[in-house]
Amino acid sequence: MADVLESGGAGAGSVGGAGSVDWQKHCVALEMQLLRFRLQAGKIRELLAEKMQELEQRVTESDQRAESAEKRVQVMEEKLKSANMLQPSESENSLYRRYQELTNQVQEKDAVIKRLEVQLEKQILVRAQEAKIIEEKAANIKDWVTFKLREVSSNTAGRRKPCFFLIGCDETIGLTRSKTHSYNYHLAFSLDHTHLVLSAGSSLPQYPSTGPFTHLIYKNISVPVYTTLKGKATQISSVPLHDDDSGSEDDSGSLASLRTSTLGPDRKGSTPGSPRAVKRGVSMSSISSESDYAIPPDAYSLDSDYSEPEHKVQRTSSYSCESLREPKSGYLLKMGSQVKAWKRRWFILRNGEILYYKSPSDVIRKPQGQMELNSSCRIVRGEGAQTFQLITEKKTFYLTADSPNILEEWIRVLQNILKVQASSPVPMETTAAKPTVRGWLTKVKHGHSKLMWCSLVSKVFYYYRNQDDKLPLGQLRMREAAVEEVDRSCDSDEDYEASGRGFLSSHCTLVVHPREQSPTYLLIGTKQEKDTWLYHLAVAAGSSASFKVGTEYEQLVGNLLDVEGDPDSALWRSESLCFCKDGLRSPLTTLPSEALQTEALKLFKSCQLFINVLVESPSIDYHTSLAQNALQVCLTHSELQNEMYCQLIKQTNRRTPHNYSLTQCWQLLSVCVALFLPQQHFLWYLRQYLQRHADPRSEVGKYAVYCQRSVERTLQNGEREAKPSRMEILSILLRNPYHHSLPFSIPVHFMNNTYQVVGFDGSTTVDEFLSTLTQRVGMRKPHLSGFALFTDDPSGKDLEHCLQPSVKICDVISKWEQALKELHPGKYEGTRIVRLTYKSRLCFRAQAKGEMDRERLLLAYQVNDEVHQGHFPVNKELALEVAALMAQVAQQISPSCNSPQPKTQQILVQALERFYPKRYKQDCSMDQFRDLSERLATKWSVLRGCSASECVRIYLTVARKWPLFGAKLFSAKPIPPSSVEQSQVWLAVNEDGLCVLDYTMHLLVMYSYQSVITFGGCRDDLMVVVSQTKEQGGGKKSVEKLVFAMAKPKVKIPTLIRLLIVACGMSHSSSMAVTRCRSRAFQSCSMGDISGEYAGYGRIS
Repeated sequence: MADVLESGGAGAGSVGGAGSVDWQKHCVALEMQLLRFRLQAGKIRELLAEKMQELEQRVTESDQRAESAEKRVQVMEEKLKSANMLQPSESENSLYRRYQELTNQVQEKDAVIKRLEVQLEKQILVRAQEAKIIEEKAANIKDWVTFKLREVSSNTAGRRKPCFFLIGCDETIGLTRSKTHSYNYHLAFSLDHTHLVLSAGSSLPQYPSTGPFTHLIYKNISVPVYTTLKGKATQISSVPLHDDDSGSEDDSGSLASLRTSTLGPDRKGSTPGSPRAVKRGVSMSSISSESDYAIPPDAYSLDSDYSEPEHKVQRTSSYSCESLREPKSGYLLKMGSQVKAWKRRWFILRNGEILYYKSPSDVIRKPQGQMELNSSCRIVRGEGAQTFQLITEKKTFYLTADSPNILEEWIRVLQNILKVQASSPVPMETTAAKPTVRGWLTKVKHGHSKLMWCSLVSKVFYYYRNQDDKLPLGQLRMREAAVEEVDRSCDSDEDYEASGRGFLSSHCTLVVHPREQSPTYLLIGTKQEKDTWLYHLAVAAGSSASFKVGTEYEQLVGNLLDVEGDPDSALWRSESLCFCKDGLRSPLTTLPSEALQTEALKLFKSCQLFINVLVESPSIDYHTSLAQNALQVCLTHSELQNEMYCQLIKQTNRRTPHNYSLTQCWQLLSVCVALFLPQQHFLWYLRQYLQRHADPRSEVGKYAVYCQRSVERTLQNGEREAKPSRMEILSILLRNPYHHSLPFSIPVHFMNNTYQVVGFDGSTTVDEFLSTLTQRVGMRKPHLSGFALFTDDPSGKDLEHCLQPSVKICDVISKWEQALKELHPGKYEGTRIVRLTYKSRLCFRAQAKGEMDRERLLLAYQVNDEVHQGHFPVNKELALEVAALMAQVAQQISPSCNSPQPKTQQILVQALERFYPKRYKQDCSMDQFRDLSERLATKWSVLRGCSASECVRIYLTVARKWPLFGAKLFSAKPIPPSSVEQSQVWLAVNEDGLCVLDYTMHLLVMYSYQSVITFGGCRDDLMVVVSQTKEQGGGKKSVEKLVFAMAKPKVKIPTLIRLLIVACGMSHSSSMAVTRCRSRAFQSCSMGDISGEYAGYGRIS
C-alpha cells in the first residue's frame, strides 16, 4: 500500500511539474490507483472479517473449555464430599491439591479469554483506522483529480479548444475511459452533478442511464403494448411484442406492401364496411387486394344487416359438450407479426385446431395459418371488452372480436375445448383480500386425483391448474363446511401415485364436506402443511371451536372470539397470552414448514434485541436495522405476519409499566401496523387488544390510540410493498407520533426554488399527499392543473421518476433509501434524503382556463428551465428578452445606474446564469459576455415597475405561441423500418398528436392520435404503427411502422400517449391525417411570431 501511495504521489508531482501534460492519461492513472486502493480496502475488510471470525471462534472454544472445566470441578467436588463421608482422613490432601489445580486451570482459561478479547478489540480499531486512512486518501485523490479537471476545462474553454473528455461508467465503479467512443462527442463534464451535458456542436445526445431507483419503484417493469379501439387506448399485452407474435404465413408479404397498400376512391361503392359487400358473399380481404389491414371493429354498426355469420349460428345452436364436434366459424381481427396492425380473418374451429383465411370463400384454399389447441394453451383476456390472447407453445396470437358478445362466445367455446371449464369461468370475488394460505395439494374427488394449486381467500377455497392462472378451475364455499382429518382416504394408491408427489405412506389427508355437496379430499405431503391447512380451513368453516386445532395461543384467541372479547373474561389473563421472561421454544401460530418455524424463532430474537436495548443516539442505527430486517422477513414470508403480531401482543400484554422495554415494544408495533395487518380472527384480536389499552392519559394508551388509527388507515389504503424507511422508524422512536395525526413530514420543492413541508402517515398515497399539498399552496387538483409529483434518482444522475397516484409515499422513500444504500454503502447514511418536486407533467390548452397565479408562476419557471436546457426553440434575441422577464419576476428590483457597479454586475451574471440558454453562453468570450450583460440590463430596465404576475402572463403568452408548447420531448434514434432519415430526432408528445422533430427543433412529421393503430414495446425498442393518408393520392392510405431506439425510461411515452388519447377523447373512426410542415415555415412560426408578440407586450409594459 505504501508503494502504491508513493507511486501516486510521484505521479502527482510529475504531473504538477510538467508544462504540457496529457491530463487525460493522468486522470486514467489516478482513477486506476483509486480502484486499487478500493480493492485493497476490500481485501483489508475481508482479512478483518476472517480475523474477527477466527477470534470469535477461539473465544467460543475457550468458553466451551471453561464450561467443561467447571463441570469437572463440580464432579470432583461431589466425589470429594462422598470420599469425606466414607473416608474422611484417607485422601483429603490429594483432593485439595486436585481442586487447586482445577481452579488454576479455570483462572488461566479466563485470562486467555480476556487476552483474546483485548486482541480482538485492538484488531478492530487497527482495521478501522486503516480503512479510514485509505478512504481519506481516496477522497483526497478524487478532489485533486476534480480540481485538475476543472482547471483544464477552464483553460481549454478560454483557448476555445474542444475538450475530449469521454467519461464512461464501469459496471462496478465509475472509471474514466478514453477508448469507448470516438471523439465525435464534445462533452462538458461536471463532477458536481455527476451527469453529462452535450455541447452546442454535438450531433448525438447522451441517453441518461437508468439508476437502481427505476428498478425499485417500477419493479420488474416492462413496456406494455396498446391498440386504439373506440377512440381509446386498450392494452393488449403487458410485455413488449416479439416479431414472431401473432405470426402466420400471410405475414410474409406484409412488409412488401407496407407503404404501397392503398384503397382508391373508385372502390367506395363497395367498401369493406358496407352490408352490400357482405350480402354478395364477397371477402373483406378480396375487396382490398393490395392490403388486408382491417378497419377497427367500432367502425361497423352492429345493428345493420352486416353482422357476423356467428350471430346467426348462435341463434340455432348451443355449445354443449356434444356440439363441440361441430365447427365454429366467424370473423376476428388478428394482429400481424411484422407490422403490428389488425388484419381481418375468417376463423374456423374444427377438430381441435383453428384455421384462418382471408374470407369464407377462401376455405377451399390453403389456410393463411393455423393454431393447434392442446392442454398447454391459455386464454388471457385483454384490458378492453373485445380483445383476448391465445397463448400456444410457440406463439401468442392477439385477437379482437367485433362485439363483447362475440368475444364471450369465442372464449366460451375455446375454454370448453381446452377443458378449462364446462361453461363460464368461475366468478372470482372482487375483494382485495390476500390469500390466507396457499400451496400445491392433491385434490381427490369421485375417485380421480389431480395436483392443483390451492388458495384459501377469506372463506372460499379456490383451486387452479397452475400457480400463475387468474381464473380458478373451481371453488369450495367453506362457510359451515365440515373439515376433518382422515387416514388414507384416497380411492387407490395407483390414483395417488399418478399425481407424481412420490409419498404414499407418509402423506396426510383432509376431507372438506361443504353443505349440499359431495366431499373433497386433500392429500398433503408433510405434517406442518397438514396442520396449517387444517387450522385455516377449520377457522374459515367456523368449526375450529368444535375440535382442537392450532397452537395453544391460537386456541385461546379462538376462545376469546367465542366470548366476543368479554373484557372481564379470565382468558385475557391466560399465561400463554401474557408476557413471560422466558423465550419462545415454539412459534405461537401454525406454520406450514420447519424453515418458517425456525424463522419465527429468529424473528422473536430480533424483537427481543429491539425491545431490551435502550434507544440512544449511538444505537439508533442498530434499532433501525433490526426493525427493517425483521419486517422485511414478514413482507417476504406473509405466513409470518400473524406470528409477528402475536409475538408483539404477547410482549406488551400485562408487562411491567413505566419501563423503556414496554415503550419500545409499542413503538415496534406502531411501525408494524402501517405495513401489513394480520389475517382472519387475528385482526379482530388486534383490534380488541388495542381497544383495551387505548387511554390518552398514559403513554402506552396513546400508542394504542395511534395504532388504532394506523389499522384503519391500512385497511382503507391497503398494505405496503417495502420495509419501513429510516426516516419513518426514527420518527416513531424519537418524535412521539401519537401527538400528530400525520406523524411524518417532508419538503416538496417547486421550480422557483421554494418548498412546502407536507405531513403524511404510513398509509398516505401520492393522491392524498398531493391533495394536502395543493390545498396548502393554493393550486388546483392535479387532474385539473396537469401537475405531478416527481422524485430524484438516488444515483445522482439527471433522472426523475413520476409517482403514480396509488403509490404510497412511505414506499417511495423506503425504496429510494434502499437504492441509495446499495449504490453508496455507508456514504450518505442519514445525510441525504429523497427530493420531491411538484411540477407540470402534461399541458393541455383547456388547463389555461381557471389557471391560478401560483400555477402560472411555477409553469413559467418550468418553461424557463426547458429554455435553459435547450429543449425550447428560441433565438438569441428572444432568449435575452425572456431572460429579462424572468429576472424581473425573480428579483423584483432591476439594476440601475445608481447601484454600485460590482453589485449590478453580480445581479446580471446571476440572471444570465439562471435564465439564459446554456448553448448561447458556451462560446462567449469575456467581451461578448460583458456586452450580453449590458443588453440584458437595457431590456431589464424597460420592465421596471412591472409586477411579477404581469411578467409571468407576458412570458407564458409568448411561450404558448410555439405550436408544441407543453409537449414532452424524448430523445430517440430512428432504426429500420422507420422512414425518418435523420440519425437523431426528438419525439414530442402533446395534445394534438405524436410529433417527430429534428435535433434543431424543426417539425418533420406529426401523427394525429386518430392515425395511431398500435404502440408500445417491441423487443428493446419503441414501436408506433400509424395509418396515414397521402396528400396527392386522393384518399389513398398506407400503414407505416416506426421503430425508435431509446433510453431505458421509455415506458413514459406509451403511458403519456395513452393518457392523451383517453383525455382528448379522440375517435378512431374520424379522418386519419398526417400533418407535414416545412422547416422554414415552422421556424418562422416559432421565432418571428413569438418575437413580435413579445415586442408588443414590451411596449405596453
